Amino acid sequence: MQVAFPLADEPDFAAREKGRLLFAGPVDFVKGVVALDGLPPADRLEVCFAGRSNVGKSSLINALTGRKSLARASNTPGRTQEINYFAAGPDHYLVDLPGYGFAEAPVTVVEKWQRLLRAYLAGRQTLRRAFVLIDTRHGVKSVDEEIMTLLDKSAVAFQVVMTKADKVKTAEHEKVLNQVRAALQKHPAAYPEIVLTSSEKGEGIEVLRAIIASLD
Repeated sequence: MQVAFPLADEPDFAAREKGRLLFAGPVDFVKGVVALDGLPPADRLEVCFAGRSNVGKSSLINALTGRKSLARASNTPGRTQEINYFAAGPDHYLVDLPGYGFAEAPVTVVEKWQRLLRAYLAGRQTLRRAFVLIDTRHGVKSVDEEIMTLLDKSAVAFQVVMTKADKVKTAEHEKVLNQVRAALQKHPAAYPEIVLTSSEKGEGIEVLRAIIASLD
C-alpha cells in the first residue's frame, strides 16, 4: 500500500548536481522587510521558509547554503519580526519568514507582522513553494496548523521539512511521521512528500537543494 506523504526520494545525479550548483555560487543577504512596499522586485523565483520559534530554521538555511552565519538565530524566540531576503545566484530568492509561536513581542507588533505575512503569501506571484519546518521531536503543533491553514487559504503550495531528525532515535521516526502525515491530510495545499533533515549531520540537505533547484 502506498504511504500518503512519503519521504522524498534521494535525488539522482543530475538533480543533485543542479542543487549543488545553485548553492555553490554566491548567496547574499539582500534586505529585511518590515512592510509590503519594502519587498524587492518580483523578478525571480522564490521559496520561503516558515517555522515556529526554535525549530531550527536559521540552522537549516545555513546548512542549505553552506554558510555558517548567513541566517542568524535569535536567542529570544519570536524576536525576528522581519521577512529576510537572501539571493542565491541571479535567479533565486530564499525568504526567511518570522518565527511564529512564543513571540515575546507586544501584541500590536505581532499583529503587524501577521498582516504582513498574510499579504506576502497572498500576493507574491513569484513564490513557488513554502517550506514549513516541523521539529522531529515534537511533530505538528497547533501553531503549525495555523500557518498551514493560512497557506491553504493563500493557495500557496507548501512542503513539510522535518528538522533535528538526529535528535530522535531512528526507530521513533515513523511514529512522528505518521502524526505529521495525519495532520497533512487536512491541508489541500500540502505537497505530497516530506523531507527529513538534520542540519547538524547534513541529512536531507542535498534532497532539499535538489527540490529547490527543480522548481520553475
